[in-house]
Parts: sequence; C-alpha cells; structure tokens
Amino acid sequence: MVRLEIEHPGSVALFLDLDGTLFDITAVPADVSAPAGLSATLGQLQRTLQGAVAILTGRKIDEVDRLLAPVRTVAAGVHGAELRLEPNGAIEVASASVPESLVRAVDRLASSIPGVLVEHKGIAITVHYRAVPAMELLLEAELRSLLDAHDTRLVLSHGRRVLELTPQASTKATALERLMQEPAFRGRRPVMIGDDQPDEAALATAVSLGGTALKVAGEHFRGGEANFAGPKQVRRWLEDLAMALEP
Repeated sequence: MVRLEIEHPGSVALFLDLDGTLFDITAVPADVSAPAGLSATLGQLQRTLQGAVAILTGRKIDEVDRLLAPVRTVAAGVHGAELRLEPNGAIEVASASVPESLVRAVDRLASSIPGVLVEHKGIAITVHYRAVPAMELLLEAELRSLLDAHDTRLVLSHGRRVLELTPQASTKATALERLMQEPAFRGRRPVMIGDDQPDEAALATAVSLGGTALKVAGEHFRGGEANFAGPKQVRRWLEDLAMALEP
C-alpha cells in the first residue's frame, strides 16, 4: 500500500480521476455506479482537508454530481473544459459545442462498426471501443480524418479503450494548475491519482508543483510503474487516509 507522509491536513490537496481510479471500468460507461462508501469517504476527506479535494474527469460535472451524490466537490469535467471552483459553485465552460456536422459524421462512423459506443458531451465526443478493441487503429484513422475535414479546436486523445475529441486548450493539467491558485488549494502539496493517458499531464504537473503522482494499474500503466493495483485499492487507501487525518 502507498505510504504518503502528510505533516497535517492543511499541507495536501487531493486530485482524483474517476473511471479506472475511483470507479471500476465497465463495458458500458452508463452502467457505472459509485461503490458503497465512496461518497462518505470523499465527504470525510473534503471536511478534513477543508475543501481541498477535486475530481478531474472526462465525464461532465453534472454526471459526477449524480454518481457521487450526496457529496459535491470542486471538479473539472470533460478533461478540464468544464470547471467548478467551489462544490456548490457555477460550472465554467471553456469551449464551444462540437459542430453538428462533426457530430453527425462521428455518429455515422460509429453506427458502421458494431460494438462501438458514442457519448455526446456537447463540447466533446467520446468514442468507446472496449467491445471491439481490434477496431482501435481504424477508428483513430477515421477520427483524425474527420478532424482534418472540420474546422474545430478539438484534438484526438486516447484513454482506456476510448478515443475522445476534446477541446485543445483544456486538459486535466490546466485544470489542476488553475485549482491550485484557489484559496482552498493554494500553498498545499498536490497529490494526483490517475490511470490513463489523459491523466499523465496532470500527474506531471502535480510533481512539478512539489506534489506527488500516483498511478493506477490498467491498460495504460502496467507492472512496476503503478502504485495501485486497481480502483479497489485506491478506495481502500483513501478510506485509510481519511481515518488517519481525522483529528
């Protein structure tokens, strides 16, 4: 189990990915649910760390709230393109919606390959191919071609059996940097936990700010480079941390 030296609760800030880090990966993203006790653990940590807990995820913040209810945290959704600076604050959206012509083109592509699922997030599009992993290279090439044919500020990014068209200017790293300037986080040591490629920049940013990067094993981080064997171990670690930090 990971050991983290924490001088006192005011010295650290937690930044947590969701799917593959706190949640177990599911074949269908809509089938995911928060494991028992997770919301209570996050709420306890939020109180102990005086609000210095943030979720950084590819999901929309409204969906995060639904999944983690009743707890609400500071959050960055759609890989940083949505940002909420306070648990009950307004959601800032940093990008325009995906052009309808590109939405239709991605839908046509997905419908031509059985097993491919599409999530429309307004400002981004996510294409899941977990059921047909052999289609990765074909999907990547087709999505790049669609991006080239449309005048957008979107880029193609990779996740665990997922390809995403996301706003170029927003990442989990830019979200972490922004949040570290907020009163609840300022002056603390960031601890970022993530499991896949979109988390890498945020992991590196946490280290550059004097913090800690913790990796969760899966398709992306393997073997000795991972600090946690999977989400279950992350959840247990957070439970232990919450108990250890209680006054």
